[in-house]
Amino acid sequence: MKNILLATILFYSLLAVETAIAEPEYVRLEMSIDVERPADEVWAMVGGYCDIGVWANIECEIISGDGNIGTVRVLLGGAITEIMVAQTDLSYGYAQPVDEGQFYNLYHGFMEAKPVDDNSSTVVYTVVYDVSNLPDQAARDEDMARRRGQFDKALLDIKTLTEK
Repeated sequence: MKNILLATILFYSLLAVETAIAEPEYVRLEMSIDVERPADEVWAMVGGYCDIGVWANIECEIISGDGNIGTVRVLLGGAITEIMVAQTDLSYGYAQPVDEGQFYNLYHGFMEAKPVDDNSSTVVYTVVYDVSNLPDQAARDEDMARRRGQFDKALLDIKTLTEK
């Protein structure tokens, strides 16, 4: 009888865990803006890992690292932590770590200055994250529109800053 009771408890515990885990729904937002300046010059002005503080007008602090892969920045007074996980001469990628006790959305971002010709470039900002924690499609669409709006404004600020 004891074994049956333990097996029943284990079965329902596993069932509860399985139903509590959402199916991930990853979305990708890709935003870009054309800039009338060579990509290497654009990147020199906005491609530092904490330059986001200037072009997105938010607080940024490097808390470890030297600006290369593995560097950790915190935004908005520590509300957001991002670790650089990829880097080229004209790009970087970052990930946000797991925050204990919080839904993990696997958030990754990638920023790049792409040469178009000798005098112009395109700045591309791409984010990928999981929206399965949001209650319905309307909430997912609203979240994506909000984020797109923030990055579109930041890209416009990059254009303004680099074309001066």
